[in-house]
Amino acid sequence: MGSINIIVVGGGIAGSMAALHLQRRGAQVTLIDRWEPGHARAASTDYNRMIRAISGRDEFYTRWARESRMRWLELMAETGQNLMYECGALTLATAGHCDWEDATPETFDRVGVPYHRFSPEEVRQQFPQFKLDDISYALFEPEAGLLMAHRCVITAVDLFQKSGGTVKRGHVTTDGQERPMLDGRALEADVIVIATGAWMADMFPRTIKPISAVLGINVLYTSTPDGSDAFDMANMPCWIDHGQGSFGIPSSEGSGVKAAVVIPNQPIDLDQDERLIERASLSRTRAYIRRRLPGLIGERVVDSKFNQVILMLDTNFVADWHPEHENVLLAGGCSGHLFKHGPVFGDFVAGLALRDYGTSDRFRIAGRRKLSPRESPSGR
Repeated sequence: MGSINIIVVGGGIAGSMAALHLQRRGAQVTLIDRWEPGHARAASTDYNRMIRAISGRDEFYTRWARESRMRWLELMAETGQNLMYECGALTLATAGHCDWEDATPETFDRVGVPYHRFSPEEVRQQFPQFKLDDISYALFEPEAGLLMAHRCVITAVDLFQKSGGTVKRGHVTTDGQERPMLDGRALEADVIVIATGAWMADMFPRTIKPISAVLGINVLYTSTPDGSDAFDMANMPCWIDHGQGSFGIPSSEGSGVKAAVVIPNQPIDLDQDERLIERASLSRTRAYIRRRLPGLIGERVVDSKFNQVILMLDTNFVADWHPEHENVLLAGGCSGHLFKHGPVFGDFVAGLALRDYGTSDRFRIAGRRKLSPRESPSGR
């Protein structure tokens, strides 16, 4: 019996990892993307992404994050590439906005995640970069940190090709029945995995669009002060600041300090909009830096990224068969926290595509509902 023929559409972290795991499981896989792997429009682009286990009371994603950490370490050993740096992650708990943080220690204790709970004064002693007038406490994960996002994607695609997989350039669309099409003809394969990130909503207007939202997120990189290494990843952790709707990553490999202030309901036209930072975001990010990182006041913005995120109603991922096309598997729905799970998610999707098992209820297309920040695994 010949090997199963699988097409994976979308070469971001979800698609490249799924393609790699499928190829290594013996399938014959073709990975199709509209642009070059690692292209600048992808949600999986940018210099870095955070990897952390904190998921509130959600034990499932906490365990997946810990397993993914081990998988990333294994990929580093296999390839010799610097894919991950464990500089730690600091979650700032703001009074009145910390149900997610309050629920985390019990989950960490069950799973076995190392962490410290710091008072504001202890944070000031450990990490004097932060101004903490409005913080009740902070949770620190020493084994969290950052992934070099672009390098991770390129490495996954390279491993896929070295395993015998094929990469093709092409623009896959869907017809009125949501069947995947390429060059005016229906795609033909034993299984077609769709991992197109935010584009999944437009490709599947009946199936995915009603349960998702696509937002643009502005990310700014600020220069570190002259002659100072205080804001480098050797001396500063990543951080999550839900009370201020922000997160950030210290300067890594000379990138500058990454800070993102999430502006709700900021729509993006994926195909027509320029990937340029909006002036309102620049002002808000600078205001945030003045409030939280006073040592960066007056420093210049040295780079910027404008990424898109597809948010599912419940912030869970999607890994489920299309309700009308039995060989079409939808995989993604990043909801802002998929990248770090890439190796485990890709492995799960591979087993699902090969029908080794069914999907998890949380990944099903049907039955989605909006969760409160207290319930959400992402805290949003």
